[in-house]
Amino acid sequence: MARSFHRKRSLEPNSELNVTALIDLGFALLIIFMISTPLIEKEQVMEVDLPVSGQSSEKAQPKSVDITVLKDGYRVDGNLIGEPELERELAEYSTLSKAPVISIRGDAETPYQRIMNLMDLLKEYNLGKIHFVTKEKE
Repeated sequence: MARSFHRKRSLEPNSELNVTALIDLGFALLIIFMISTPLIEKEQVMEVDLPVSGQSSEKAQPKSVDITVLKDGYRVDGNLIGEPELERELAEYSTLSKAPVISIRGDAETPYQRIMNLMDLLKEYNLGKIHFVTKEKE
């Protein structure tokens, strides 16, 4: 007796779903994660005796600088300064081997032009790592 692989009705939808490839993919991902997780944990726990530098790298290269734009000037890391002093500070930051992240805080009452002046200065000194600090709606 010959076996027929044809469906009885050609317009009837095929309700069989082949999930073999999906199961293979799931097992492959599981194996990858099982192998890579211990390596990542080992890397984080690995102790290294680092050499000592002559000067502290944190003093030489700040990781971030907070600039607050006010109506009457700028506040850089808490110190109130004018625009010429701000230009000198930005020039110093541009000479560092690793430029810091500039966090800009603008007072709601500050004219937008002052913020644009700061952005022009940052562009002039090639300081492109910029972060605008805002607060969430209450």
